[in-house]
Amino acid sequence: MNEPVFVIHGVANRDPEGFAASVDALRTATGLDMVPVHWGDLGADDRHVTASFPGRTGTPVVPGPRLPGGSGLRDAPDDGWPQVESAVRAWLGTAADAPDSGLRSSPAPDPTVSDGLIDYLADEWTKTEWLRHTDDPALLTEAGRALAETLTERIAPGPGADHGYGGYGGYGGYGEDDGYDGLRGRGEEGADGRLRARLREQLRALDRVAGAAISATLGRVNTVMRTAAAPGTARFLGDVLVYQRHRDRVHARVRETIDRVDPALGRTPDRPVRVVAHSLGGVVAFDMATSAEPLWTSSLVTFGSQPAFFHAIDPRGGLLPPYEGAGPVVLPPSLRRWTNLWEPMDLLAFVTARMFQLHDGTAPVDICVPAPASGLGWGWTHSAYWELPLVAKEIGTAMAAAVG
Repeated sequence: MNEPVFVIHGVANRDPEGFAASVDALRTATGLDMVPVHWGDLGADDRHVTASFPGRTGTPVVPGPRLPGGSGLRDAPDDGWPQVESAVRAWLGTAADAPDSGLRSSPAPDPTVSDGLIDYLADEWTKTEWLRHTDDPALLTEAGRALAETLTERIAPGPGADHGYGGYGGYGGYGEDDGYDGLRGRGEEGADGRLRARLREQLRALDRVAGAAISATLGRVNTVMRTAAAPGTARFLGDVLVYQRHRDRVHARVRETIDRVDPALGRTPDRPVRVVAHSLGGVVAFDMATSAEPLWTSSLVTFGSQPAFFHAIDPRGGLLPPYEGAGPVVLPPSLRRWTNLWEPMDLLAFVTARMFQLHDGTAPVDICVPAPASGLGWGWTHSAYWELPLVAKEIGTAMAAAVG
């Protein structure tokens, strides 16, 4: 008797009408009587998954625990410093060539910098949390410019000094004889120390600003990407997890659908069923056909499916031993024929012949069914099987062999 073919969908299918329409199209393409088996309502609940996402409530993205090298982000060389040093020297040279401002006691900056100050800045650069890991030319150049501007500022000599005029640059008043040590680091030890302290403060402030900007940007990107990917990701991974924990419920749904057609189908070797399954639906059909109380299956066609992958990392149990690598796992007679279709760009599609062997000693048949637009990537090709003429052709061939 030419029994109907039962079609089981994969992950992230919450639309029974849409799935029925896909099965109708496949029925037309193959000429086979097909019955859709919808179990998507038993899958993952993704309504509130965004509550677990970082960044939605302003949570900053901050460096993780320090690594042995002192990095708050990753162990990476401080390649940006040479560009910062070049920017410092270039900006000092530009400032030195600028016209006199006319301000009292404001000599043109000296473009030369002592090796001591450069070494000091280089050492402080390695202590930054964010700047030392950037390779952005604009950010490095602006950091160098800001440090150069700090180098041209006068440093207050301390309490009690005779200042000739009021506050300058927010760092106290200065007179013409304030002991300013200049860019070469000359002069009083106190002035040199204050200049170094000012440079350190400036660099740390720049680092905090860079960190805040990077954190805000990454937080927004994180939220946008997660929110955009949330439905698909939650339903794909969620359905896999739900199935692993509650497979009996999904199996019961498949059994109920078959029973509505004929309660005797699939329960004995002389009344096997024919099954077509996509993605995780192939794992469902495979698990049922190889269980201790199997769904007797005369022909199984899977496409974009993962039984071999799942069995390799988590043996399916039932009547199957684990795959040890020395030879294929022999399948029970309850799964007589198996055709597995896979698309080259579908990252969720796996082959079967190396891992499994049918009970009659033959291997399952793996058939490559390339999609015309494979370049669009797995997100498209994983759902493209339903409309590929070659898929319909191979399904028709496999099901005809099961009846013959």
